[in-house]
Amino acid sequence: MEFEIWWLLGIPLFFSLGWIAARVDIKQLISESSSLPKGYFKGLNFLLNDQPDKAIDAYIEILKLNPETVELHFALGSLFRRRGETERAIRVHQNLLSRPDLPQEQQTQAMYELGQDYLKAGLLDRAEETFNQLVTSQHAIPARKALLEIYQREKEWLRAIDAAVALQESGAGGRQKEIAQFYCEIAQDELVHTHPDAAMAMLEKSIAIDRHNVRAAILMGDIYLAKGDLEQAVLAWRRVEQQSVPHVALVAQRLMDGYRKLERPQEGLNLLKSYLAEAPSIDLLEVVFKATLELETVTDANQLVSAELRRTPTLLGLDKLLDARLMVAAPEVRPELSLVKNLVSGYAQRLTRYQCTHCGFKARQFYWQCPGCSKWETYPPRRTEELNVMN
Repeated sequence: MEFEIWWLLGIPLFFSLGWIAARVDIKQLISESSSLPKGYFKGLNFLLNDQPDKAIDAYIEILKLNPETVELHFALGSLFRRRGETERAIRVHQNLLSRPDLPQEQQTQAMYELGQDYLKAGLLDRAEETFNQLVTSQHAIPARKALLEIYQREKEWLRAIDAAVALQESGAGGRQKEIAQFYCEIAQDELVHTHPDAAMAMLEKSIAIDRHNVRAAILMGDIYLAKGDLEQAVLAWRRVEQQSVPHVALVAQRLMDGYRKLERPQEGLNLLKSYLAEAPSIDLLEVVFKATLELETVTDANQLVSAELRRTPTLLGLDKLLDARLMVAAPEVRPELSLVKNLVSGYAQRLTRYQCTHCGFKARQFYWQCPGCSKWETYPPRRTEELNVMN
């Protein structure tokens, strides 16, 4: 009981101490706030109301009265960069760096901001030089990320690999997928310049880093084809199934052409039909549909498309079904059927897009690197309409 009484006596004491601490904090806050220029709060208000132009004017006025305000320099430089006024942003950050009294930490921050200005302005050489000076600073990881972006823009893939490896070693997360794609880029360049052996060496490195890299398997098939080894080309393209069945649609035409040249077209068609049964795809259906018309009958092609349309009802599938129906339609109904086909084709063409899962950028062709956000492997191998139906 005596212990509880002491606790009761201590409560007012703790309350008093808390009240005193709060009063001290409030006084300190009021003191700090009163020392700030009025224009600071004015500019902040403009920012909160999404009026960056007026905020910039307010901050410029403050800097005229008090040019030593470092944090406002940083705020103003960031605002200029956000608005695309990179020349003004560069001048702000260069002005900071020219001050001999600037503390080391703020010098590093100013240099990093200047590098971002150069990057935004497209002055990649200056940006690279600036970020290279920061790889041993507290901004090492963002600087290395910026360098990686620069090397990708310049398509300097070997340097991009080095930058990605350095990022991994600095604890910034795994970069295996990107590194594997960089090796694929080098391999593709070598293939274009008819250096198949050098290209194959790069692809082997790519697979060693990311064994699920579909692109490497596809390019291996292309290399074997360039060498005239059709059997190995077909085997390489078939390996895509083991990595990702939906991506088989990307090599369906290659496979069908390869089996034709090997004089085993029916084997190729049967293989593609098995893929279609496992992973429905409008691109794969189109290849199978044409091959069925060539190797089997119009009725078989008609039944194939009808079955796929029931399984995955899309306008793109309906367009293929109308193609099949027109081939067997009676002469008197062909004009009307052709009119419907043209209308459906017009709408279907708008849906024949691939869409990046990261930024939403849509494109008619499939990309390994999104043109919108530059992320790798963000395009599903199916058209947008198919994905909407499946979801």
